Amino acid sequence: MPPPHSGRPRWREPHQVRVGAVAAGSALSALWVMVCLLAFARSGAGFAWVTLAASTIATVVAAVLARYGDRGVAVGVAAVAGTAAGVTGLAVELYLLLTGNWILW
Repeated sequence: MPPPHSGRPRWREPHQVRVGAVAAGSALSALWVMVCLLAFARSGAGFAWVTLAASTIATVVAAVLARYGDRGVAVGVAAVAGTAAGVTGLAVELYLLLTGNWILW
């Protein structure tokens, strides 16, 4: 006699997102942004442009990882890249509001 079914199907994610992979992706992405800033940013405008460039590169890497690699690492990389770009955008807008001078030009 076969085992009884509960009536509901049970679906499993084939590539599960693990906490360790998310933490590793976050740490490496944060290190990437910090190294880029320390190496290339020399002014306020440089800080903004370098952060946006590093975040864009990290976003592309996250998309590639989500498609072909580890999804957990992709989640960590995307979270840090989005946070870095958002904080940079907020800093630029606050600078504009407080000084009336657009920092990026």
